[in-house]
This record gives sequence, C-alpha cells and structure tokens, in this order.
Amino acid sequence: MKILAIDTSTYTLSIGLADGDVILAEQVTNVKKNHSIRVMPAIQTLMTEADIKPEDLEKIIVTNGPGSYTGVRIGVTIAKTLAWTLNIPLAAVSGLASLAASAPVVDGLVCPVFDARRERIFTGLYRLSNGAVQPVLEDRNVSVAEWCTELLLQKEPVLFVGQESKIYEKVIAEQMGEQAVFAGRAVPYTRPAALLALGAAVESNNPTEVVPNYARLAEAEAKWIEANEKKAAGRE
Repeated sequence: MKILAIDTSTYTLSIGLADGDVILAEQVTNVKKNHSIRVMPAIQTLMTEADIKPEDLEKIIVTNGPGSYTGVRIGVTIAKTLAWTLNIPLAAVSGLASLAASAPVVDGLVCPVFDARRERIFTGLYRLSNGAVQPVLEDRNVSVAEWCTELLLQKEPVLFVGQESKIYEKVIAEQMGEQAVFAGRAVPYTRPAALLALGAAVESNNPTEVVPNYARLAEAEAKWIEANEKKAAGRE
C-alpha cells in the first residue's frame, strides 16, 4: 500500500512516502515559512523523486492537531482535498503522538511539547513500550506549571521531546528536578517515518469526517468571548 503522510502541526513541515513497510522518501523543512505556499510543491517534489503518481496513492495520513491553528488547518484541508479527489481513505493522527513516536526506541514516558504561548503548551503523555506508543494522559492545552504538577504524580522519569520544549526547559527542570529528562536536539520534530508507522495502524475515515483538533479557540474567538464577558459583567 502506497501512503502519503503530512504533518504541519508547527512551522516544521514533515512529509513522507511509504510502500507498505518500506519508507520510500522523507522531507523535513524546519523553517518559518507559510505552509500554504510550500506543502503542495514539497509533496510534488517528493512524489517525483520516488516515482509515485497521485493515482498510485492508496491512503493519506495527516496530523490533525493540536498545534499551530493555521498550520493544522492547512494540513487537514490539503489532506482532505487530496483524499477526496483521489477517492482514497484518510487517517488522522495526533501531532503530539507523532512527535512522541519520533523519540528513540526506549521503554518509558515521553512528553511531546508544542508552544501555545503565554506560558501554556500543547502536550500529552505517552508511553513507549516495545516500539509501540500508548497514550497515558490525553492531549491538551495547559499551563506549564499545572502540567509539571500532574507529571510529578507519575513517579517516574519523563522524556521531553520537541524543539519548542526548549522554551520551557528551565521552568520544567526547576519544578520536576531529576524526574525531567530532555531529548534536546535528538528529537526536535516529527520524523515522517514515525508518522507513517503510527498512521498505518490508525483506522481510516471518510475524508469528510476528518476535522482539526485545535485544543483551543482561535484568537479571534477568544477575544470575542472575552469582550462579551466583560460587557455582561458591566451590566450586572
């Protein structure tokens, strides 16, 4: 089965192609450029290099969040359009789970981190065991301090992965001490091969049923709610 995988959860763009268990091609672009202008050219280049035509594809995998609001929306929209056009199934995978799956093959707890700004992160907790990735605590948008308190209850070391975990490394280390371990540059972003492996085992859906998991309101929605709450409070 020929599969295309797409991850746009952060400004890092990860794309992979596989034929069954064989990884045909990978591309990772870790630059701050708009996904809307580079995803399709990157896919076309990769498929040309692998000598794969669109009609050869039998499945598409996409990360549907959480992460960058715009990035997630663009990735899901492109994946749905391709799957619908080609009449092939689409599988949605957590961007955080994909990052956790990119960690070295070790047994233990892995915590992927995306920056959500204002001292908050998109994160979840996963256990790697015998090469499999199992969720322990569900993906969420949470303050760093609150999350560290919850992780301390696990009573075992936690490996933090993702280049954006570096932003909060000092705070996490101060709160969790030796229980926090950092992968540093070893696991900065999702590896396409990890996403392909994870998505291959995920049940496929009709493209129309796949939706983004933003794990937060869009900034405009948040501001609208905040403004209306203030108006309501002023009338009380």
